[in-house]
Amino acid sequence: MLNDFKIFLQRGNVVELAVAVVIGGAFGKIVTSLVDDMVLPIVGVILGGVNFKDLAVKIGQSTIKYGNFIQSAFDFFVIALVVFILVRAYENLLGKPIKKN
Repeated sequence: MLNDFKIFLQRGNVVELAVAVVIGGAFGKIVTSLVDDMVLPIVGVILGGVNFKDLAVKIGQSTIKYGNFIQSAFDFFVIALVVFILVRAYENLLGKPIKKN
């Protein structure tokens, strides 16, 4: 079993996946900073000084921080867009046709 595990770890896909996870985590932090520190403050100014982190509604003793959700959704959108652009560029570089339904 230990030998099988060693062979599994030595496969290229496992190493590539590990590298992708580490780079993805770092990329996520960069995008979060971009959104939190640059994009959303500008959007907040355009919307009349809204600070998205402060957007919340209190129901009883619970606080629903929907501003954080807006920021997370925007983070996801930016990450998905950048990944899409990178995959498109990679496919164009390799000359692979892009599948269309």
